[in-house]
Amino acid sequence: MTEMIIDGKKISNVLKDNLKEEIAQLKNQYGRWPKLAVVLVGDDPASQVYVRNKEKACLKIGIENLLIKKDKTIREEELLGLIDALNEDQSVDGILVQLPLPGHIDEMKVIERISPTKDVDGFHPDNIASLFLDRVGFHPCTPEGVMALLDAIGCSLSGKEVVVVGRSHNVGKPIALLALARNATVTIAHSKTKNLAEICRRADVLIVAVGKANMIDASYVKKGAVVIDVGINRLENGKLCGDVNYEEAAPLTSAITPVPGGVGPMTVAMLMKNTVEAYKRGMKK
Repeated sequence: MTEMIIDGKKISNVLKDNLKEEIAQLKNQYGRWPKLAVVLVGDDPASQVYVRNKEKACLKIGIENLLIKKDKTIREEELLGLIDALNEDQSVDGILVQLPLPGHIDEMKVIERISPTKDVDGFHPDNIASLFLDRVGFHPCTPEGVMALLDAIGCSLSGKEVVVVGRSHNVGKPIALLALARNATVTIAHSKTKNLAEICRRADVLIVAVGKANMIDASYVKKGAVVIDVGINRLENGKLCGDVNYEEAAPLTSAITPVPGGVGPMTVAMLMKNTVEAYKRGMKK
C-alpha cells in the first residue's frame, strides 16, 4: 500500500492565503486590521519558538500582532490585571497567553480571566462547554487543525471508528468531541489502557496525542487506516519525532501525517482563523 503523506504545511498555507484575502476585504469594510495580543511570560525556549511562528503567520496574512513580554517573576495579580486591560481594549480581537506559565501562577485562573469572546486558543471553560453542547464558540486550535487536515484529504468521519490516544483537556478530549459531532464512533484510549494495540487496530482513523516518542508502531495500525500524529518530541540526537513510529506505521496506512510538517502548521492556521472570527463577531456587535 502506498500511503498518502498529509502535508500540513501546504494545507495550512492554502488556509492562510484564503484568510489573507478575507482580511483584506474586511479591512475595507471595517476600517482596521484584526489584532491578536500574545502574552509571553518568562524565557522558555519552546514558547519563544511558538510565539515567533504565530508572529510570522500574523504578518503574512494581515493580522496585527501585539506581543507583550513579561518577566517570569511577574505577580499573578499583575498578569490578571493585564488580561483585564486587554479584555477592555476594543482594538484587540484575540488574546493568547502562551503556556506553560511559571509555577507560582495558576494557569486555570489566567485562562478563566480571558473573555470567552477573545479566547482564540479555545481553552476558556465557556468555550470548552460549547464543544459539549454543540454551540458557537472557539474550539482549541490543534483539534480544529486535525479536523481541517481530515477535510483537506476528503476523509469523512461519519460512521467511521475513530480511536483517540490521549485524554488531555486541550487536545485528546476536544478531538474526541469534534469527531463525535461528525458522527464517528469514538474511543478515547491512553497510555494506561489495557490491550491498547488491539483497540488501536480497530481504528479507521487513529489520532495519537500521548506525548511519548515513537510509541505507536506497526502493531497498533489497521491496514488502510488514516493516522494523525499530534505528538512532537525531541530525541537525544536533537531530531523531532512524533508519537507514531513513522517508518514502521506509514506503509500500513492510506494516509499519515509526518512530524514535523503535519499537525503543527495547522495549529497556527486555526489560531489565525479563530482571531479573524473573533474580529468579525466583535465588529458586527
